[in-house]
Amino acid sequence: MSNNPETIRFFICGSALRGQPDHQNLQSAQFIKTAQTQPNYRLHSVGNGWHPGIYAVTENGISIPGEVYEMTRSQYEHLLATEPPNMYPEQVVLSDGEVLLAMLYPRELIEKQGDPDISHHGGWAAYKLATTPVTV
Repeated sequence: MSNNPETIRFFICGSALRGQPDHQNLQSAQFIKTAQTQPNYRLHSVGNGWHPGIYAVTENGISIPGEVYEMTRSQYEHLLATEPPNMYPEQVVLSDGEVLLAMLYPRELIEKQGDPDISHHGGWAAYKLATTPVTV
């Protein structure tokens, strides 16, 4: 966590990553580093491919790549207000053991909706790159 009680370190791993359509939702949050979670998560495409749905598992998990940002309380509140329905902040463990907040999605809802598991792509940006038609 941040040494400054006025800021929050947050792990971004979906549509707010650099180069993704919702990056502006971070406002001017400070990019700290690229990172990845420990291999304890599954990744699904939710909302007809609009955003990722991530949840923790005890087996068959993958490491989710992402970015760490330091944000003000105001930037954090803005991020939460712009997240899709059903997303919620929860702690995740990075590969180096650091524990940060990230946006997760209810596993039960993913299973009920039948959202496709895209974990084999290795991350949201890789999935979007693999599934976006190339225009010439």
